[in-house]
Amino acid sequence: MATLVTVLRFVAHQSVRLSVAAVGFTVLAVGLVLLVTPGPGLLVIIAGLAILAHEFAWAGKALDKARTRAAQAREAAMRRAPRRTQPPTGNLD
Repeated sequence: MATLVTVLRFVAHQSVRLSVAAVGFTVLAVGLVLLVTPGPGLLVIIAGLAILAHEFAWAGKALDKARTRAAQAREAAMRRAPRRTQPPTGNLD
């Protein structure tokens, strides 16, 4: 009887692991598509890696790298953004 319980626990754990992998890789693939189409590709990739990091150590390392790259992209965008000191003037009709 103990062997049956052990087998059922193993099957349940592997089912959860497979489900997490399927969802994570799907979100990751959508993020990759969004890199070349309009949309928040990097954010979706980070979300996919966060899902995968629950079960896979390699995904956690990749998630750290992706977060670093996202922070660098944000800083670069902030440096390039024009600073507004006064509100725009003129009629916007």
